[in-house]
This record gives sequence, C-alpha cells and structure tokens, in this order.
Amino acid sequence: MTRSKQERLQVTLSGLRSAIPDVRGAMIATTDGLPIAQLFTDNTDAGRVAAMAATALGLGKRINDTLGTGDLSEMSVSGMEGQVYIYATGRKGVLAVVAPAGMNLGLLHMEARDTAGRVASIL
Repeated sequence: MTRSKQERLQVTLSGLRSAIPDVRGAMIATTDGLPIAQLFTDNTDAGRVAAMAATALGLGKRINDTLGTGDLSEMSVSGMEGQVYIYATGRKGVLAVVAPAGMNLGLLHMEARDTAGRVASIL
C-alpha cells in the first residue's frame, strides 16, 4: 500500500522524535503557512506555529538575499527556556523544531538537517 505524502511526512517527524526524545515539538508546514504534519507534547496551535514558521523563513530568506549570504538553510529563535529551530525544506516547505534549553545542539542539528532533506524529497 502506498502512503500519502502527509503520512510519509508524519512518519518522518516520528523518526525525528524517536532520534531525539527531548524535542518538545516539531512540525512541517508549507511556505504559505499551512500545517502539514506535527508532533507537539502539548496543545500547541499548529496553525499559528505554521504561519509564524513560514513568515520567519521568508524573513530569513530576505535577510540572506539582502546581505548576500546565499540561500537560507536554517535559523533559530532562542528564549530562556528553549529554542525554536527553523529549517528550509526545499522550495515548498519549512521544518520547525522546538528544543528545551540545554539540548545537545550538535545532535539536534544533525538529525533535523537529515529530516529537512527527507521532507524536501517528499514535498
């Protein structure tokens, strides 16, 4: 049986969560800000997060274009209790990952970058 794109993306997020159980949440959204797949440990509003992640990705791309630093690959927003990492997933999507403070960032980036690549190939 062939899985739909959404099912394949949900499985991809589940793989990220399995690799990094401390992740508080993750989602895949379109660059238009629509949620496609999500895994959150609380009742986070996926629609709002998708819209904000897509907006942040767009702003990050404009900053990189203005400064001549090449195509945007990822960006982060840090707070006292954690960070949100936003990864470009090709031209059609965005991956947002919510990590607690003190997270092993090397492991997080390695797994999230691999996940972003898988998402890009699915989209």
